[in-house]
Amino acid sequence: MRIRRTVTAAATTAAAAALGLAGAAPAQAAEYSSALKIKGVQYDAPGRDSNKCSGGNTKNEYLTIKNYSKTATVNLKGYKVKDAAGNSFTFTKNHTLQPGDQVSLRGGRGTDSDAGNVAYRQNCNFIWNNDKDTIYFYKPGGARADVHSYTKKANDRDGNGYITYHG
Repeated sequence: MRIRRTVTAAATTAAAAALGLAGAAPAQAAEYSSALKIKGVQYDAPGRDSNKCSGGNTKNEYLTIKNYSKTATVNLKGYKVKDAAGNSFTFTKNHTLQPGDQVSLRGGRGTDSDAGNVAYRQNCNFIWNNDKDTIYFYKPGGARADVHSYTKKANDRDGNGYITYHG
């Protein structure tokens, strides 16, 4: 199980207040005005965790982002994904999502592909905790596009390490 750092209740409350999340971290996302939303997360890669760039399984940990618009094509360049501990990834390359299209943001190293609907973080460290975490998704200008908190016990009833948010 990966746990990057322990956060006190006071620090969590202060961080939530600083992010405009009055009260506790969200159990489910408020609806933000964004065509792009987090469809789901494979927060616990199948198998034993290994963050080796060669032969590890960080590529099997991924976040699926979907364009829920019926008409707008959206470029992911400038969008940012972040976890509760502050680990983050910013899409620095053009990656367009047609209406209804989705992309899997994977750990590890690889070649991004619009045709293959995949982008890589180019980092072999895991980003999502196996027990609980919060996923923040920001638009290029800094406005929140989506946010979800999860705990393995409450949100992953079948124990497969995958949680679906928006269908």
